[in-house]
Amino acid sequence: MIGRIIRIISNQYLVADEDGRRVECVAMGKVRLQDKPHTGDWVEYTDFGDQTGIERILPRKNSLIRPPVANVDQALIVMSAKDPDFSCTLVDRILFLIVNASIQPVLCITKMDLVQAQDPVYAWIEDYRRSGYEVVLSCREELDENLAGVLKDKVTVLTGQSGVGKSSLLNKLNPAFQLQTQEISKALGRGKHTTRHVELHEVAGGWVADTPGFSSLDFSRMTPTELAQSVPDFAPYLGKCRFRDCIHQNEPGCAIKQAVEAQQVSRIRYADYLDCLTLVQGRKEKY
Repeated sequence: MIGRIIRIISNQYLVADEDGRRVECVAMGKVRLQDKPHTGDWVEYTDFGDQTGIERILPRKNSLIRPPVANVDQALIVMSAKDPDFSCTLVDRILFLIVNASIQPVLCITKMDLVQAQDPVYAWIEDYRRSGYEVVLSCREELDENLAGVLKDKVTVLTGQSGVGKSSLLNKLNPAFQLQTQEISKALGRGKHTTRHVELHEVAGGWVADTPGFSSLDFSRMTPTELAQSVPDFAPYLGKCRFRDCIHQNEPGCAIKQAVEAQQVSRIRYADYLDCLTLVQGRKEKY
């Protein structure tokens, strides 16, 4: 039998088969020879004795380390317009890591009812949309039908800064979840983690993983070339630089830098790329 892992708590795996049935499983010995099972994994399982065991993890199309989710179609990068304030730098760092994992990014900005029409967040929204990113806006009291359409028939991971309203989004789409939410910590200026484990929920005709917020972003596994390939804005210009090993920093004849000057590539994204490039170049090799 084949199904998808939709929840992992300790060594217990809840698997949903293609007919919608839910089965509690344990991992059999041979599974330990493969990678550790992730939520979202497609697995083969069978009954033995009074238990049901996972025999094999089927090949993954992609996976994330943090949160540990596999076979993701898209990542909804959830950021608030205010409380906590919107941060292009944080969005872009998450975005680069998501694209590097071969996952489609979608930006969702919550709490839009807390900002005025002249707020800088609107210029940033336009910058992302002009660069070709899908952006969904949400208010605290309104259910955004566009968001439901984004989630349909997809496996989506919610990620972003703590306290921006990820669990609240799921509650609005399906009040039956009754997921725990907390007020923003005024003293820290950020939210406290409210999610205890990674679980796929059925939402708006798709599957959504509500996951802990990022407290750190790790670029240690990337090379400069991989980082550049993880910036969607750069895609039309990669391979067109004068030097094959160009990392789009200080080299002459760089097609990326020329595109930035011509306003064909976002200056915001390029600046955030340079910041991340510094992190990649500064990493210490481990032997």
